Amino acid sequence: MLKQALLVTALLCTISTTASAQMVDAAQIRPILTMTKSSWVAVREWNGQDLIYFTHLESWRCGLTSVTYTINDAPEPKTWELAPCDEANPMAIPDGHLVYTDFPLGSIETLRIDIIYDDDTTDSETYARKAIQIQ
Repeated sequence: MLKQALLVTALLCTISTTASAQMVDAAQIRPILTMTKSSWVAVREWNGQDLIYFTHLESWRCGLTSVTYTINDAPEPKTWELAPCDEANPMAIPDGHLVYTDFPLGSIETLRIDIIYDDDTTDSETYARKAIQIQ
């Protein structure tokens, strides 16, 4: 985990301010999302509910066209609606845009995330609750 964080930090440090404002396509964000798969989502118990946080994917949404998620091998995935990309400030999440959704407490055992990049390539990851649960 530390090695992964250091790699991401090194990658981000090599991007100039001008280039970072242009991180808006799959070629630019794929390496980051590939290295940070363990951070794509998080589950939190809050006020008697399970919350799924999509904060990381929202921050890197420019370059993504779709995010879907499947809870506990449900037959149909649900679509997570990403905020529109703001090319002037691509990592900023717009005020008022929620980065989580809620479910009944204890209902999430596994979570599969599928992403589609703007070049039509895909990636996915499946998480056990314990691996992504935060306090």
